[in-house]
Amino acid sequence: MGAEIIDGKQLAEALRKEIKAEAEQLTQQGIIPGLAVILVGNDPASRTYVKNKEKACRALGMKSVLIELPEDVSEQALLGHIATLNEDPDIHGILVQLPLPPHINAQKIVEAISPEKDVDGFHPINIGRMMTGQDTFLPCTPHGILKMVKSKGIRIEGKHVVVIGRSNIVGKPCGQLFLNENATVTYCHSKTADLKSFTRQADILVSAVGKAKFIKADFVKAGAAVIDVGMNRDASGKLCGDVDFDEVKEKASYITPVPGGVGPMTITMLLSNTVKAAKRLYR
Repeated sequence: MGAEIIDGKQLAEALRKEIKAEAEQLTQQGIIPGLAVILVGNDPASRTYVKNKEKACRALGMKSVLIELPEDVSEQALLGHIATLNEDPDIHGILVQLPLPPHINAQKIVEAISPEKDVDGFHPINIGRMMTGQDTFLPCTPHGILKMVKSKGIRIEGKHVVVIGRSNIVGKPCGQLFLNENATVTYCHSKTADLKSFTRQADILVSAVGKAKFIKADFVKAGAAVIDVGMNRDASGKLCGDVDFDEVKEKASYITPVPGGVGPMTITMLLSNTVKAAKRLYR
């Protein structure tokens, strides 16, 4: 029979219609939600992400500002740009595209962004609010994952969620969001002994490990929901996730594809956070 596909592209399109309607309401009040993105250097993947963010912003009638800085920009100069954007009333969300060059302290940059404009949800204040279940800007990829699971009516409360990966961007906040929904959460990572013994217990398995087709059918409990955060290339150069889709889809009950799964939801939640920031500043 095979797993039901959780189509992130389709869900993102539906959510973007709602976001566009909210943005139009704000625009009628003279408030155009504005997102500023700072891109340092010329990393091709980062440039592609930023281009997609700009395009999505404009499609929803939102203001998009791109500040491009050279690879060798000083930390102080980058902080100066952030300070200017923090004070700009037309900018409601600020995003500094990661990764940054090694000479720049990424955490220092994240903390320089006003928590009220931190639409990536990475500022320690917003992370703290998320940890304690308060209303805040949620990190975009984890929030998108939660939306995808909920869109299918998959029960979360009381279920066992296993997250592979412990990054501050995806793994840690993803587990916390499921914990906030009353799931039992296990984090696994590169130092976890006997990984399969944990993944086979998962009612919901989230993989953010960054290894092409790493998750095979024998990692997965029959009937599990499998969320693939990976964005890799296989031996032939084709885009694929962490999950061996063709194998695992025969065992899981729900599965996300790559591409067309988690990816489109990440930008969508960023746009949602930007509209939320504009609403907050003018309520």
